[in-house]
Amino acid sequence: MSIAERPFSLRSVALAAFLPTLLFSIGEGAIIPLIPIVANDLGASLAVAGFIAAMIMVGELVGDIPSGWVVSRIGERNAMIWAAMLAVIAVLICIAAPNPWVLGIGIFLIGLATAVFALARHAFMTSYVPLAFRARALSTLGGIFRAGWFVGPFIAAGLIRLTGGTEAVFWVFVVCCLGAATMLLLLPDPASTFGGPELARAPDGTVHPAGQELAAEESQGLFRTIWGYRAVLLRLGTGAGLIGAMRASRTVLLPLWAVSIGISVPDIALIIGIAGAVDFALFYASGQIMDRFGRMWTALPSMIGLGAGHLILAFTHDLPTNVEWFIAVAMILALANGIGSGLLMTLGADLAPKNTSPAPFLGAWRFTADLGGAVAPLAVAGLTAVATVSLASGVMGVFGLFGAVILGRYIPRYAPRRPRPRP
Repeated sequence: MSIAERPFSLRSVALAAFLPTLLFSIGEGAIIPLIPIVANDLGASLAVAGFIAAMIMVGELVGDIPSGWVVSRIGERNAMIWAAMLAVIAVLICIAAPNPWVLGIGIFLIGLATAVFALARHAFMTSYVPLAFRARALSTLGGIFRAGWFVGPFIAAGLIRLTGGTEAVFWVFVVCCLGAATMLLLLPDPASTFGGPELARAPDGTVHPAGQELAAEESQGLFRTIWGYRAVLLRLGTGAGLIGAMRASRTVLLPLWAVSIGISVPDIALIIGIAGAVDFALFYASGQIMDRFGRMWTALPSMIGLGAGHLILAFTHDLPTNVEWFIAVAMILALANGIGSGLLMTLGADLAPKNTSPAPFLGAWRFTADLGGAVAPLAVAGLTAVATVSLASGVMGVFGLFGAVILGRYIPRYAPRRPRPRP
């Protein structure tokens, strides 16, 4: 058997794809809960701190536009390495930031790096994982990303207790990025094992498409693709945008809320880490529910839970038991988010055209979801500036319930559950 025809196994790309992703995610998961806190320490008001935290999602949205072109030009592996290096530069800017606005520039650059890294790892797996293995590989990749968000805050909490400050946590992200880049440089290239993307084969000899080609297609005509699929993107895509909005709102609002009610920095990291554990624990169950019962059975509980959690939080700020309520709502939001794990990717795959490459549509779908994810934190910051953080939480809760209505109406229309074939 020639090298190019060597049968594929998931273990063969585990180190090259999964471990660098885990490291990058741990570093990112460690710093994200601390962004509003660091901004506040630099003199930012609560509203400005929320705006600074929102910059990571704005960076991801902006990064979505050129990331396909970047990956198609320099390759998946190089794109991940350079994205990690950009993240290192961004974190160093954050560490040296003399004021909140310089911190915001660094956070924005982290968002750009995350967008490139995200598309590159997706294209990397598409290049080397045959169709028969792809769903398991991508679901595992998603679980590893959540694992990083689970582990990162615990590392942050421990370091803050040891050092008494947040700077050491940012250095963890630097170490994680350098570790990810080093692994990608030193580990054997899958092309040397499977003969390159176009020669990677399933055990039955089936050749699968190259990820670089998909990335190149995805980078061409993003807004033209959005216009071409405007009917479904305006309807169910609005639901996807609201899913992205609720997830991003949760990420920004929880640390912002904790700062506003006076929870200590290590305790914030610990609470968010425990919530990350709840979120991470449900990623496999979510996929099982969607496959067995249909997409609605995770979409509606997830959005109703996210909306209700935001609404409950809105009425607890000034209660004597506000810390206990914060912990309870953090767990409710984690449970709701966890039960919706993989929902956006699954709906995108369901809706993607079957007779042509799905990459352009999936790029438009991801951009739609990320648009909601970028707007929501800015809305939280704006509402906090003109009113209160409680009003911001309440408004986002209403949007979450509205999103549940949209998903309940349009999922049966555009992504109906298909009956199982009889044995």
